[in-house]
Amino acid sequence: MHRLTHKNMIETQLIQIEKTKRSRLPETDLEQLEFGKTFSDHMLIMDYRDGKWSSPKIEPYRNLSISPASSVIHYGQSIFEGMKAFKNKEGRYGLFRPDKNIERMNRSAVRMCMPTIPENVFMDGLCELVRLDNQWIPTGEMASLYIRPFLFAIDEYIGVKASKDYRFMIITSPVNAYYTKPVSVKVERKYTRAVKGGTGFAKAAGNYAGSLYPARLANEQGYDQLLWTDATEHEYIEESGTMNVMFVIEDRLITPALSETILDGVTRRSTLQVAKDWGLQVEERRISVNEIVEAHRSGTLSEAFGCGTAATIAHIRAIADGDNMMELPPIEERKLGNKLMKYFTDLKKFRTDDKHGWMIELS
Repeated sequence: MHRLTHKNMIETQLIQIEKTKRSRLPETDLEQLEFGKTFSDHMLIMDYRDGKWSSPKIEPYRNLSISPASSVIHYGQSIFEGMKAFKNKEGRYGLFRPDKNIERMNRSAVRMCMPTIPENVFMDGLCELVRLDNQWIPTGEMASLYIRPFLFAIDEYIGVKASKDYRFMIITSPVNAYYTKPVSVKVERKYTRAVKGGTGFAKAAGNYAGSLYPARLANEQGYDQLLWTDATEHEYIEESGTMNVMFVIEDRLITPALSETILDGVTRRSTLQVAKDWGLQVEERRISVNEIVEAHRSGTLSEAFGCGTAATIAHIRAIADGDNMMELPPIEERKLGNKLMKYFTDLKKFRTDDKHGWMIELS
C-alpha cells in the first residue's frame, strides 16, 4: 500500500449503505446479456472536495445530475478502470487481482492531475459493493460481473485548469463473453493511439475517444479491430484495439515492451507470468510489422492474440497490412492461447490452485 498523505486522507472509513427498495434482478436474464448494457442494483460514490475525500456511500443505481459547466464535459479530466468478479456453480465468488487495477488507476490519476484514491478505501468499497450485489454475478463459463471504477472532474467552471473537486464511482455490469469469435485486425499506419510524453499508459477517457474514428474506418473495411503502431515511424507494434497484444513465433511468446505509450495490462502481466511458469521463452521488446510479416511468410508465426480484462484472451485469426492479408492457423490448432484461456477460466472459477494468490475470494 502507498502511504496516505493529508491530501487524500478520508474523514471516516465507514461505508454508508442504502439498499434498493426494488431489485431489478428478477426481471434480468443473466443467460442473455449484451456486453455493458445491463447494470446491477447498486453503485458506490465518493466525492473529493476541499482537499479531502468524503465517506464512501453505496446507494441504488441511478442517473446523475451535473452542471453543464462541469469541467469533465469541457476539458476531459476523466479516468477509469476495468476489472471483474467471478462466481462458480457452487457459489464461490471473488475478484481477480484488484490491487493491480487500484495501483494503475492512481497512476492514471497522477498523470491527469487528479487526486489519488486511498487504496484501502478503494478496496473496501469495491469488496462491499460486490458482496452486496453478488447475486448479479452470472455463473456461466465465460460470464462475469464487469466492474467499472471511474473518476471525473466536477468543478462548475469554464476555464482551462485542473479541477479542484472530483467524484469517484464504481458501477457493475453482468456480462458474457466480449468476443464471440476470433477477430481480424488491420495494421494502422496513419492514425495514432498514443505518443511519447502523452497519456497512452493511463486509462484516460480521451485515449479511447481518439481511437473511435480510425476503428470505425477499419470496421467499414471489414476488420474487427486495429493493430496500433508507433506514432513516429508506424513500423513498431504497440497494442491491438483496446488490448495488449502477443505473438507466438518459433515457440517464443513475444509482446511489445511497456512504455509510456503502452498500457500496463493486468491480464498482460498475468499472462507473461503464467507463460514463464510453464517454461516458455518470453520476450518483451520492440516488434516491427516487418518481423510479423516475415514470420508469417516463413511459417513460424503460429499464434497472435489480444489480452485484456474484457476478453481475457482474444484470438486473432488474420492480420492485414495494406493489401497483405495474413491468415493464421485455425484456433483449434493453437496450443498456448487455448491453454491460457482454460487456465484463467479455471483459476477465476476456483477450479485450480491459485499459486500466486491472485484471486480475492469474497464468499
